Amino acid sequence: MLKSYINRSGKSLNYTIPAPTGGLNCRDAYNIMSPEDAVVMDNYLPLDNKIALRKGYVDYFKNGQRFLTLAAYKKGNQQRLIGISSGKAYNLSSSSDVSVYDNIVFNNDRCQTLQYKDYLYFMNGVDIPKVYHLDDNDEESFTDWGFSAEGLISSKIISGCVSKQFFWTVERGSLKAWYAASAGNISGTLNCFDLNGIARFGGHLVAVCCWTVDGGKGIDDLTVFITSEGEVLIYSGNNPNSADDWSLKGSYKISPPLGYRCTLQYQGDIVIITEDGYLPLSKVLPLNEAGTSTYAFSDKIRGLILSRSATGKNKDGWQGIIYTLGGYALFNVPLSQGYEQHVINLTTGAWCRFTDIKSHCWVIFDDKIYFGSDYGVCQFDKGYSDNGSNIRGEVRQAYNNLGNDNLKKIQLLNPRTASSGKYSLIIYTDTDYQHNNQNAVADIGFSGTTKWNNAKWSQIAHQNQTLWQTSRGIIRSNWIANSATGYKISLVFKTDTRGNLIEWYDTGVRYELATGIL
Repeated sequence: MLKSYINRSGKSLNYTIPAPTGGLNCRDAYNIMSPEDAVVMDNYLPLDNKIALRKGYVDYFKNGQRFLTLAAYKKGNQQRLIGISSGKAYNLSSSSDVSVYDNIVFNNDRCQTLQYKDYLYFMNGVDIPKVYHLDDNDEESFTDWGFSAEGLISSKIISGCVSKQFFWTVERGSLKAWYAASAGNISGTLNCFDLNGIARFGGHLVAVCCWTVDGGKGIDDLTVFITSEGEVLIYSGNNPNSADDWSLKGSYKISPPLGYRCTLQYQGDIVIITEDGYLPLSKVLPLNEAGTSTYAFSDKIRGLILSRSATGKNKDGWQGIIYTLGGYALFNVPLSQGYEQHVINLTTGAWCRFTDIKSHCWVIFDDKIYFGSDYGVCQFDKGYSDNGSNIRGEVRQAYNNLGNDNLKKIQLLNPRTASSGKYSLIIYTDTDYQHNNQNAVADIGFSGTTKWNNAKWSQIAHQNQTLWQTSRGIIRSNWIANSATGYKISLVFKTDTRGNLIEWYDTGVRYELATGIL
């Protein structure tokens, strides 16, 4: 009988997997996904050459009440932060000197806001719109607005914008837009612009906005009307009162928008929050080939957005905001319980998700970012904990064959990270599209941690994970024992910590290639 010989002389091979700077990918199949992407990326921001744990938040003002509206006002060197909570308007400009505007009452705390000239308008579709103003002596006034029109019920005004110096507003539950009789007016008579005979798909108007484009003959500002059915009506011209200077340029169909805060203006473009993505008009409706492009800059997370809009499209809280100092745009997404945020790196276009932040609304004030919570107002991007609680981070990288399609045994992992303090890390490998769920241990000191070279890896409770600590400001590079066998692997990186800035650069992998019968 012939003996069967097994080749056990395989050498260990090394392979380096970069941190997933390509960000979250909910679009591509696992077997074709870029190795720089991630199938899960929670609370870690993709940067140019590394990923970093997001910062946390702290209480800014706490009164035990829910804030559904935050708005920033600026006039010259004067700034104000105004919030709406429990029917009252608060001056939140200084957290140590918060006051209430006693003469103002709101029956709906969720308002759309717009500053035009030195006037800040609050519109909610229930109350007569309110307007905040600072005069030349910096004296404050907060009153009902000064517009009126025949046939208009002012309390139905729910949102607004400025286009070609005309003040435009939207009437709740209708296809009517109301605009100032003359350009530049901040009070007086409104004229009605009824889209009933123009909108082909019915529904109601949700937004009016100004779109700055290059139509081939220079920069032009177009006025855009968006309906609840996803119809986008684009008008050119400078004066809606003149048939010779106001005309319909096109009518296009996109996915239905989500809520009355469905638009975000950025560098002349308009991003629309819709049921299947965050769509820049310049990509969706280029003037020379309108309606033929399906591109959205949220294309890589379209699956995530579809799942959220399927259950949350009728919920309040959808909103987009640009946080320039952070280098990202943030989209607030309501869930069945709480919220999550979809975040895009404005430089690289890479996405991630923020979790455990219950934010009803967001605002930028004095270059800082704030959100309204169940119990007050919080300042975000401040410190390295969520108001004293741990920040839980989880990353699952795209599956990787490590440069070889054969079966392999993963022996060691070497995550190269840096942090501002000690923390515990659990890192392990999923193989061949099978997900394991090993929970991270909440620990920011030495207690309960085990370094792989201080104990035999076979004696650790979970053989495919370890608890990891780094020194302050130093990139840690040590090999950690791992036990997994498969054709493709996904690195899983979990932290549960506070008081730390954690950065992950790449991970070395040492494996043995199977060349015989195992």
